[in-house]
Amino acid sequence: MFERLFVPAEFVEVTSDAAWLAAMLEAERALATASARAGVIPSGAAEAIAAACRPERFDAERLALDGRASGNPAEPLVRALTEAVPDDATAYVHRGATSQDIVDTAAMLVTRRALGLLLDVLDGVADECAALAEEHRSTPMAARTLLQQAVPTTFGLKAAGWLVAVRETRAALARVQEERVAAQLGGAAGTLAAFGDSGLEVKRLFAEEVGLAEPVLAWHADRGRIAELAGALAAVAATLAKIAVDIVLLAQTEVAEVADTGGGGSSTMPHKRNPVGPALAVACARQVHGYASVVAAPGSSEHERGVGGWHSEWHALSGALAYSGGAVDAVRRTLAGLEVHPDRMLENLRASGGEVAAERVSFALAEQLGRRAARELVTEAVARARGHNGRLADELAADDRVELTREQLAAALDPVTYLGSAEALVDEALRSDGR
Repeated sequence: MFERLFVPAEFVEVTSDAAWLAAMLEAERALATASARAGVIPSGAAEAIAAACRPERFDAERLALDGRASGNPAEPLVRALTEAVPDDATAYVHRGATSQDIVDTAAMLVTRRALGLLLDVLDGVADECAALAEEHRSTPMAARTLLQQAVPTTFGLKAAGWLVAVRETRAALARVQEERVAAQLGGAAGTLAAFGDSGLEVKRLFAEEVGLAEPVLAWHADRGRIAELAGALAAVAATLAKIAVDIVLLAQTEVAEVADTGGGGSSTMPHKRNPVGPALAVACARQVHGYASVVAAPGSSEHERGVGGWHSEWHALSGALAYSGGAVDAVRRTLAGLEVHPDRMLENLRASGGEVAAERVSFALAEQLGRRAARELVTEAVARARGHNGRLADELAADDRVELTREQLAAALDPVTYLGSAEALVDEALRSDGR
């Protein structure tokens, strides 16, 4: 129930038990075919094995239960596959491989398919961010540091920040997909001994058959590529959670600068429009970080085959991939339906009576008084304005040390004219994205 709530159907499907079973059978098929191509087993036996590698002939749940004795699902699968082929092919089923070869290769096949989906939806997120950045390039709003108004910015620059972060984490994930998602074939201890003099040729052909990169050596006990995958997924999840949290904060009733039009109602309060998409994205991101910590943990595998670490990856990898899909889907849908309220942004920006541009007045007075004295003067004026529930411009104008006219003060404290390079930075972000 809960996975279906958080994770879109397509991501559930590509990380499911059925997907793992199909991937393990694909690995067994590829092993037999590669071995026949290298002349290690008869071609007829390879054809019989390939014909038997049909997922509908096997029961994933039964394999899991039977696998408790051996500690992995490949061993019972090999037994079941052996029973499914003609007698003259039984000796060649799984020949030369070890269980980890099959499960690791299956993990990479599942990963490749899930990452293909994930990268596509991330492109959709980037498109939504770019559209918001371009449309609101000059829309002024308050930047907030430590959840307090800081200086003016534009909503376009905020969206451009999301865009750059999405593109950078997507690029890192794509690099993992292209360079680190590799086949696994080493045999009992990584020596390929069972293939005789044809070990390197079978390894090459096996990688070709499954369509994965060929590693230099077996990576049974070197889980670096798995750790890199976990790190890339965690980084993507963190970026998506940041976007979601920003939207939640901007959509608070008292702020109301954006609205999540896909928001859901409350079970008891008729007036509520809850930010459901961002909530799901944050929840999914937390799941990803939890799963990723498990996936990345077995970096210290013992000797040529680790104890327990490799086994712990299987479920966690599926979870990290699935919930990454949940996070990216939730953020894409939220951004696609996001309402932006520029009038409310401007209202909130002006609510401080000019305080949000106090930095600029401080810099202007520094030429006359020195930086430290100018900052202290403006800080004291801010405190008096707040204490009197007055305006910063009036407090500054009443100070004999301030030589700026009321018109100059009003201009300096106008937040809309203190945007710095915000608009140019939006343009930079869009150009860097090829737009």
